[in-house]
Amino acid sequence: VLLLEEQARSGDDAWGIPVHNGIVAHYVLAYGTEDQKHRWLPKLASGELVGAIAMTEPGTGSDLQSIKTKAIRTGDTYVVDGAKTFITNGYQAGLIIVAAKTNPEEKAAGVSLVVVETEGAEGFRRGRVLDKVGLKGQDTAELFFDNVTIPAENLLGGTEGQGFVQLMQQLPQERLLIAVTAVAAMELVVDLTLKYTREREAFGRPLFGFQNTKFTLADAATEAAVSRAFLDRCIDRHLKGQLDVPGAAMAKMWTTERLGKVADSCLQLFGGYGFMTEYPIAKAWTGARVQRIFGGTTEIMKEIIARSL
Repeated sequence: VLLLEEQARSGDDAWGIPVHNGIVAHYVLAYGTEDQKHRWLPKLASGELVGAIAMTEPGTGSDLQSIKTKAIRTGDTYVVDGAKTFITNGYQAGLIIVAAKTNPEEKAAGVSLVVVETEGAEGFRRGRVLDKVGLKGQDTAELFFDNVTIPAENLLGGTEGQGFVQLMQQLPQERLLIAVTAVAAMELVVDLTLKYTREREAFGRPLFGFQNTKFTLADAATEAAVSRAFLDRCIDRHLKGQLDVPGAAMAKMWTTERLGKVADSCLQLFGGYGFMTEYPIAKAWTGARVQRIFGGTTEIMKEIIARSL
């Protein structure tokens, strides 16, 4: 949490730390065999390997039961075939956890997680680094698996058909990580705007002297404070093993929606300068938009929450 908050407050959104250590390493720790943990965790910790997780496909977004990528066992190997997109760290990753169907006839029960070590992996290919609206420094990429052969021991956890359960168990942490970065970004946006409106003058006085500016920032500061309180409660519950899937969905939905609202209203106070890419507020505004999409869209979060009511 501290690491992600400081990264967000510094304005750095280029390196996918949340995926590398907050998600990939935790999958290995939670589900890996002892051999897998000893093979991969030290290299992830040292940075010798950069981690990525490949779930989303060109034709499949949040509906993970319908993925088309296959990992079919042949003797002591699995043959991985398919394509993934929007993969954070995709261009530099040396270890990729791939959601694939080990039984294509099944939906959720056919999903497994297999680990592809990219060095020397014949048939593995990285596509282009995608040209995004925001997060310009982050190597979000397309990945292609054309009959990539991996050892059978690269099945995460050693048992087929557990992938969907593993994904569902880890998604609360992933969504909580997104909430952490959303709240930190919200606080950054408020700080940037306070500083700017106190220094910038219009009609002979600082922008902060206008009632509209004060009211806008009062709203923004309150949104950030309420979101911080809710986030801290969710972190406490997660550390105690009490944060459930609906609770994490609430945290992800609330904080990312509030970030979008706060970033937009704060950018307005910068006037034309807010639309200039050299201003941090513009970078924060464009980067905020994807928070409502990745890790499960706002609409998916509402579905998850509604099912628990």
